[in-house]
Amino acid sequence: CSLALLQMAERSTIENNCSIAERFRHLPSACDDWVKLNVGGKVFQTTKTTLLREPKSFLARLIQDDPDLPSLKDENNAYLIDRDPRYFPPILNYLRHGKLIIDRNLSVEGVLEEAEFYNISDLVEMLRERLNSPMLPLGDHKQVYRVLHCQERELTQMLSTLSDGWKMTQLVNIGSQYSYSSEDQAEFLVVVSREFDAPPLQEGEQSGRERSLKKRMQ
Repeated sequence: CSLALLQMAERSTIENNCSIAERFRHLPSACDDWVKLNVGGKVFQTTKTTLLREPKSFLARLIQDDPDLPSLKDENNAYLIDRDPRYFPPILNYLRHGKLIIDRNLSVEGVLEEAEFYNISDLVEMLRERLNSPMLPLGDHKQVYRVLHCQERELTQMLSTLSDGWKMTQLVNIGSQYSYSSEDQAEFLVVVSREFDAPPLQEGEQSGRERSLKKRMQ
C-alpha cells in the first residue's frame, strides 16, 4: 500500500512538471531579449526592451526589422551602425533610465547630432536646452575677479597682503585723477582673481566708485 501511494505521488509530480513546462514553452527566452549593436566598430550589448522605449527611434525600428530600414549584421550577429561610438553611451543610457548623463570631456553638440540621427525627440530637446543654457560642470573651477584701486605708494603693500589664493592678473595705470598738489601720484587698477570649486557666496553690491573704475577699463 505504501509503495502504491509513493508511485502515485511520483506520477503526480511528473505530470505537474510537464504541465508547467508546457505552459511556459511558448514564452520567449530571456536570452532572446538581448541584442548586440556594432556602432562604428565598438560593440554594445543591451536589451530589446531598452531600445523599444522610443518606438519611433532608429534603434527601435532596426531591431524590429523594419522593411523600410535595411540593416546588416557582423559575424557575431551584431547590428552594424556606421556612427561614432564615442557619443553612443549617453544615447543608450538615456534609453535605459531616462536621464541625460554626459562625460565632461564629451561634446554636447556631438551627442545632439547622434540623438537627431537616432530620432530620439525627447533627448534632442533636452540637449538643445542644455546648449542654450550652459551650466558650470560639476567639479570645474569658477574664476572670480575683483578690481582694486590704489595709488602708486600703496601698490607694493597691497600686493604683499594678498592672501587666501588671490593673485594679481592685471595691472592698469589710469594716471592721476586729481592734480591738487605738485606730488602727482599715479593711480592703478589692480585686477585680482581666485579659483573656487563652487560658486562663492554673494557679496554686497559694488560701490559707485568701483563701477565707474570698471567702466574706465573697458
